Amino acid sequence: MHAANLNEVLAILRTIVDDAKSRQDPLGYFPAMYRQVTVAVKKGIDDGVFDDGPRMDRLDTAFANAYFKAFDAYQAGRRASRSWQYAFDGARSNRLIILQNLLLGINAHINLDLGVVTGKTFPGAAVVDLLDGDFNRINDILGGLVPRARAVVEQYSPNLHELTAATGASPELALNFSLVVARDEAKRTATLIAAMPDAIDDIAIETIDRRTKLIGRVVAEPPEPLALIVRHIRDDESTDVRAIITALDNL
Repeated sequence: MHAANLNEVLAILRTIVDDAKSRQDPLGYFPAMYRQVTVAVKKGIDDGVFDDGPRMDRLDTAFANAYFKAFDAYQAGRRASRSWQYAFDGARSNRLIILQNLLLGINAHINLDLGVVTGKTFPGAAVVDLLDGDFNRINDILGGLVPRARAVVEQYSPNLHELTAATGASPELALNFSLVVARDEAKRTATLIAAMPDAIDDIAIETIDRRTKLIGRVVAEPPEPLALIVRHIRDDESTDVRAIITALDNL
């Protein structure tokens, strides 16, 4: 799958989400939420929120294509990047709670894909103007989606408050960190990749991918007693995968 613009991105995401719903596949949680993020970004472009709408369409399309490439590889039985392989395997493991599933996808897509795609799409000095302006405006859009995403997760995960009680961090804070704060790291990655010669890009990307997978492991494999709490949360979560995907696709 490969999109040429955001309209095609939304069409491909719709296909992925609908297929996941039909198969009751938890792999559909992340793309359902991601489709809503893309809808919001496209609305921002249409409403003139960004300084350069066509540039933002180009970036967001390239960003989505990185996810599609990883998804296609996984579905075909090929190895995706370390961080995406870990996220996809986790989604189908039946051991993650909904929040972990979403955070693993967000981690791979932002901490790996976003910085790399931005740096490669806008090399050299071209990345500076983007990062100083329109890149930051996406955070405002994402911030508006976080409370709605939290409400959906809590609707299907009634014991999620136990995680907040144990860590002091709410699901909204976790989602906000992953969706918004992680973009600061993506900015640093984009600056690095944009300044690098193509010959050493692969080495840098490999290092970023390894680091991103490590972050994913912290999310998916917490130490005790957090692991016990996560298991208890999972035991009482809804198993209606279709309903959860539908709710995430209607943030």
